[in-house]
Amino acid sequence: MALPLFSPESDPGPDFVGLLRQAGALSHGANRHDGHGGGNGGLASGNGGIASGNGGLASAGGPEAGFAGAPHATTVVALRYADGVIMAGDRRATMGNIIAHRSMEKVFAADRYSAVAIAGSAGMAVEMVRLFQVQLEHYEKVEGTTLSLEGKANQLAQMVRQNLPMAMQGLVVVPLFAGYDTARGIGRIFSYDATGGHYEDTDFQATGSGGRDARSTIKLGFRENMARDEAVDLAIQSLYEAADEDSATGGPDLVRGIYPLIAVVDADGYRLLPEEEVAERFGALIARKQAERAEQGLPGGRAQ
Repeated sequence: MALPLFSPESDPGPDFVGLLRQAGALSHGANRHDGHGGGNGGLASGNGGIASGNGGLASAGGPEAGFAGAPHATTVVALRYADGVIMAGDRRATMGNIIAHRSMEKVFAADRYSAVAIAGSAGMAVEMVRLFQVQLEHYEKVEGTTLSLEGKANQLAQMVRQNLPMAMQGLVVVPLFAGYDTARGIGRIFSYDATGGHYEDTDFQATGSGGRDARSTIKLGFRENMARDEAVDLAIQSLYEAADEDSATGGPDLVRGIYPLIAVVDADGYRLLPEEEVAERFGALIARKQAERAEQGLPGGRAQ
């Protein structure tokens, strides 16, 4: 393959995406919607994407078009309640407008008292989580004590920052980290952007393609010192509403029996809710929605 030559007027210089375009490897009009798409093909994901619209570090359709075969994970949420935090994630992974996986796991235990959820390039995100888990376990074995919650959040931020070169090529990873602070006795939530910046969120956060709709739902229903069951129901409703508006977010699959993952982290540690309980709660939510539509005389309504 010969090296491309450019005139002084068309030389892209240090712009790698521009170089690919000039060489004909990318099209100018690529426009895709996936777990990180927004507007005209930007890589923004929830609150942590690289680019938005046609601006930012990556051009509108460039890197994403170059990795059309890479699955992307979508919507994950976290919210505090009286005794800890709830973390939840849908199960759908997409490749552009194609469903790549219907039952992907996006919520993981980082260690006994913390959890991490992923949005972004699925392969890169899962590998990052596995390495994060190993690093926390290694620290505990070497030091004889667990890393503080802030230390865990900082460690994950460094890993996200190390992924920046890949993020500029479209393989963005935007995790959500939450845990129970044993020193302070409260649940805490940290969100990230693609450059490795991390920010503590007071009450709740969501990221991914359906993050805006999920955050709006939680914002309307959140209150201080919620009971665990109330917080779980709010997380479930936020994912339901996100799936209702965002095609890349998977809602409950009643036919296949696939439901979002819901995790609880409190003084007793990390644990996933049983799938039967999650299915029952989604069933109650759907029944309530149908009853509301029946009262309004709308199609699809069903009286309880």
